[in-house]
Amino acid sequence: MTVDDTGSGADGDGRVDPEPGPDSADSGEDPLALRLEGLILGAERRYTPFQAARSAGVSMELASRFWRAMGFADIGQAKALTEADVLALRRLAGLVEAGLLSEAMAVQVARSTGQTTARLAEWQIDSFLEGLTEPPEPGMTRTEVTYPIVELLLPELQEFLIYVWRRQLAASAGRVVQAGDDEEMVDRRLAVGFADLVGFTRLTRRMEEEELGELVEAFETTAADLVAARGGRLIKTLGDEVLYAADDAGTAAEIALLLVETMANDETMPELRVGIAFGTVTTRMGDVFGTTVNLASRLTSIAPRDAVLVDSALAEELVRTRDAPASEAAAAEEAATAEKEGEEPPAYRFALQPMWQRPVRGLGVVEPWLLTRRGDGGES
Repeated sequence: MTVDDTGSGADGDGRVDPEPGPDSADSGEDPLALRLEGLILGAERRYTPFQAARSAGVSMELASRFWRAMGFADIGQAKALTEADVLALRRLAGLVEAGLLSEAMAVQVARSTGQTTARLAEWQIDSFLEGLTEPPEPGMTRTEVTYPIVELLLPELQEFLIYVWRRQLAASAGRVVQAGDDEEMVDRRLAVGFADLVGFTRLTRRMEEEELGELVEAFETTAADLVAARGGRLIKTLGDEVLYAADDAGTAAEIALLLVETMANDETMPELRVGIAFGTVTTRMGDVFGTTVNLASRLTSIAPRDAVLVDSALAEELVRTRDAPASEAAAAEEAATAEKEGEEPPAYRFALQPMWQRPVRGLGVVEPWLLTRRGDGGES
């Protein structure tokens, strides 16, 4: 949707004509596409961008900023907007007028929502509706079955989307209120991990597009399930790479080892390498930034195949939380002492092996640690 700052769509007295004219839809548009749009939006095209902005009581400039932030294309002065578009403008502008959001924050809300839902919508159409709208009988076209399928699915998908969003909002709000102070809400100490498929570029040259797409989907699905099940958060997927975060080092380490173990047991999957760093992370619009994230990425690039490298901060945190011994010598000494006193030895989950120090571009000299699972304390 959006923008043209002229007021050519308004009546001479400034009122908006809400009734759609016979030319409200461009003659070149597909009739089924227009029917689907009406079904999904639940309203007819009634307004030009100028008319919608005026009806919402906002400037054309602000309306344009909101629409562009949501990811809608410029449409000049075509009559293509609905009552829902007007209501969305009123709501965003109302939050600003009430002092609940600054104008910049309202634009950020529009942008984050637009980017997230755009990807969701693309996935649903590409992967979901394409399969469901295969013509059930010879002679039928896809267009003949698309409309009734969408009509049936729409209310269910809408309710499910709201449910998942509320669940995620509750979880995120819980993490924020547990932060120690206001600064920690934005700049927090997290464990950040990258998992990268080895040799993916070579695979793209050898595999058919459909086969490659299935591999990427299987990798992303497996990674997402493992991260969520163990209490981490999937930040984003990049085809051959996933980025995740966890509030504590032990959770991040467990996820990393499970990823490597799971992929190694799947003959269709390439080898995997994982890098994890622990430290202060800046969060913005669901993404993470900062030196800690960059370090995790660098560790991934130098990790051996089917192995996990961690930085010294994460290694120290695992030792502090008693998830890993300071050294195997220290673990042996603790075990001997416990045996002498008739007690159970510490059940460490992980083992840490110091690797070679090496300079990393932009980060100085880094000392990676190889993370493995201990047989006497880890999970199977």
